[in-house]
Amino acid sequence: MPGVSFDEVTKTFSGETVAVDRLSLEIADGEFMILVGPSGCGKTTGLRMVAGLEKPTSGVIRIGERVVNEVSARDRDIAMVFQNYALYPHMSVYKNLAFSLKQKRTPKQDIDRRVREVAAMLGLEPLLKRRPAQLSGGQRQRVAMGRALVREPKVFLLDEPLSNLDAKLRVQMRAELKRLHARLGVTTIYVTHDQVEAMTLGDRIAVMSDGKLQQLGTPQEVYDTPANVFVAGFIGSPPMNLLRGSVRSGRVTAGDFVLQRADVPDGELIVGLRPEALRPAMNGLPSIEFRVDVVEPLGDEVIVHGSVAAELATVSEEVEDAALPGANGLRTEAVARLSPRDRPAEGSTIRLGVEPAEVYLFDAGTGAAIR
Repeated sequence: MPGVSFDEVTKTFSGETVAVDRLSLEIADGEFMILVGPSGCGKTTGLRMVAGLEKPTSGVIRIGERVVNEVSARDRDIAMVFQNYALYPHMSVYKNLAFSLKQKRTPKQDIDRRVREVAAMLGLEPLLKRRPAQLSGGQRQRVAMGRALVREPKVFLLDEPLSNLDAKLRVQMRAELKRLHARLGVTTIYVTHDQVEAMTLGDRIAVMSDGKLQQLGTPQEVYDTPANVFVAGFIGSPPMNLLRGSVRSGRVTAGDFVLQRADVPDGELIVGLRPEALRPAMNGLPSIEFRVDVVEPLGDEVIVHGSVAAELATVSEEVEDAALPGANGLRTEAVARLSPRDRPAEGSTIRLGVEPAEVYLFDAGTGAAIR
């Protein structure tokens, strides 16, 4: 199976709106690549350019060694699954699966073999005579995936295919997608705004914002070492707490939070604290006072919403600010993820600590991580 590459690819609409801005990305043969980011970040436009549904304004897209900028969608040997199932309502499951093969005038014997192989793979064998209206949402999604798989494409493109499913089905379908990719080894590009899907599905994830690639790496790399304040605020659930701070003579402060970091030059910065890194303060740990507003018990953990006595983080206009916390005066909204045994009372004030190695620092002007 071939890989896919973007080489300085830009896509503009109406000559003004830049949907994708100089995207360079190498997707290896057989890799499961996730394009993730908020609505309007350019991820779906990137996928549609690979599919041939949009043409790049500049740059080069390759599938394998072949430049496909001028190749029609039908001649690219790709298969795409959209957010909506797009099944033919008057056709049975069998006929939906077979449709594209019939259009290619594939011999009937080969059509039957491939349809039944894919149906067995996806657990659709008992449903082959049913029509889409007689199927559940998860079954329809499997049919949509099967219709793409039956073509035996070189590249598999998925545009938020699980967004219409309920929470339980999304978990089940994520597991099925992982198993399918492990079995087939088809180069796959998967678009989502859901960072949980990105973290659980991808071999690597490409985080996008405002048409630009912000960071590329394995899910754990992106989580552990976010490249900038946007990635830090987007990857993680609940998102990272981002507070305005400064450093003077190796002393980092953000409100009443104090950390010693001798290797950081003096100046303004942003301090990042992941909710899961916060815990009841212990002697010797840097800590911050936390006013509890709402406690959400989830069984194995509690999500605590409140505020801290620190200022709202601000960055330059070039950095996406949607991930930053809200503020009220000199108090900033914050979230902590705690063990049920550490559940605080609503309205109480507690002190939460964090290991120094789990504190993230970002340049206040550019948003770039300070290593």
